[in-house]
Amino acid sequence: YNGQIIITQLIVSIFFVINLLLIATVFSNHVFLSTMRYILFLITLVSDSVFLILSDLLLILYNIYFTMQISLCIIFYLIVSLCAFVTPVTLTAMTLERYVAICLPLRHPELCSLHNTQKCILIILTVSSVPCFIIVSTFIAAASSSVYTQHKRCSMEMFVPLPWQNHFKFALFQFYFFIMSITITFSYVKIMKVAKAASGENKKSTWKGLSTVILHAFQLLLCLIQLWCPFIESAIIKIDLLLYINVRYFDYVTFILAPRCLSPLIYGLRDEKFLNALKYLALFVHIGLICWKCIEQVGI
Repeated sequence: YNGQIIITQLIVSIFFVINLLLIATVFSNHVFLSTMRYILFLITLVSDSVFLILSDLLLILYNIYFTMQISLCIIFYLIVSLCAFVTPVTLTAMTLERYVAICLPLRHPELCSLHNTQKCILIILTVSSVPCFIIVSTFIAAASSSVYTQHKRCSMEMFVPLPWQNHFKFALFQFYFFIMSITITFSYVKIMKVAKAASGENKKSTWKGLSTVILHAFQLLLCLIQLWCPFIESAIIKIDLLLYINVRYFDYVTFILAPRCLSPLIYGLRDEKFLNALKYLALFVHIGLICWKCIEQVGI
């Protein structure tokens, strides 16, 4: 079990460093900060980075049997849950941006302007925060006032102690899954029609956009499967505790950590403009490290 924790720390560290490099790349070019899809990409990177750090911190604290005040745990839950929802909701928005770029190219500059991007970010944060606050509200409504001063091991399961709260959470998550799946499918079908009718360079660009939507759909599927994990784990823990621990570790790596490493694949490696900026930044960092080692050797 300790080996699993160590492997998890290694995975989280690698993903977090990659995300920091990608965030620095976005800020290295003003063009990225004035284009909707790169701004949305930045939102996912920041959200995923915060999620990785806080969820990993809570994992470590839980496994060392560290207790904290329930009110503090609520704050952690709100932040982690918000970040967990921001990624799939943002991916849905990015899919719609690709739909507009390919199916409505003449209206793309207007619909995906910087001003509308700011509105889009506000909508993403609002939509992502709704389930978090609803679940916390049901917990507060059912809990006594003395609960908030108690000290317990912080876990997400403690906010759905009653069966009806668990069912309500499941229904809410499935509603989000349904809406985002419909949006992805709609965009895919529309882009597919344009791809079949396009020719030459337009056809190549359209099929690239279609492949991006497919990758978004796969990443979104992984993100949404994590919403089912608590319900599967709650059934397994009644059967075998060791199996529960192994399944929970597998779910954390596969459905929580893995989707957070697909963003670099989608935009970091497939986008030529971003890839060139990333290579330049990586080269600059590499040269900086070499110079630092030279300075240290001279100092010695």
